[in-house]
Amino acid sequence: MKSTVPVVAYYRVSTKAQGESGLGLEAQKAYIETAAKSHGWEVVAEYVETVSGTIAPLDRPECAKALAHGLPLAVAKLDRLSRDVEHIASLMKRVSLKVATMPQADNFQLHLFAALAEQERAFISQRTKEALKALKDRADGGCETSLWKIANRAKAKPQDSNTAALLLARAVRTERAKEFAVTLEGTIALARSKGCSTLRDIALFLNERKVLTPQGKEWTAMQVSRVMKRLNDSPV
Repeated sequence: MKSTVPVVAYYRVSTKAQGESGLGLEAQKAYIETAAKSHGWEVVAEYVETVSGTIAPLDRPECAKALAHGLPLAVAKLDRLSRDVEHIASLMKRVSLKVATMPQADNFQLHLFAALAEQERAFISQRTKEALKALKDRADGGCETSLWKIANRAKAKPQDSNTAALLLARAVRTERAKEFAVTLEGTIALARSKGCSTLRDIALFLNERKVLTPQGKEWTAMQVSRVMKRLNDSPV
């Protein structure tokens, strides 16, 4: 009989509305349930928290209760704990982490993934600021194309809250997809080092290691292609 590993599940939503509606919560539970079945985790307790990710995990009441069990802490994705690598590093000193989207990763690997994700977010933010400043400078210098682009950006601003919410949700999904792609960079590199030369080979490599897509499903060549494009990688 296969032995099981007892874990405590921790779910975090960012707003009260999300907590009450279950938006995001059901998906997190689905991730952990799928990983638990595949990797022999036994969820012995669950804690749900409605709090901003900017608050350190150790300062959150429900997270503190989860840690008090002294068991591995299971989360759907690493960002449900925090997007701050210092928060993650501090937490790792106290508990073993189990991440449903990266079930094979140990604390050391998760620390690396968190650091890479934080660095990539910083790079994206800096590149965006630099690009906007360069555009403004060209516009101030009389560049008609730049003036036209700035005018179009102003026109494209949402005219109502519903449009704004949709655009924000789309931006969040895009950012999360990019962050998830970064977490797979090392695994894809390992697949290539072992002779996986096609998208299909890499998909099979991920599936053999029980690495699931963000939707909790097995990989296809098309999904691998999308991840690699987000990593600015060349298609194989």
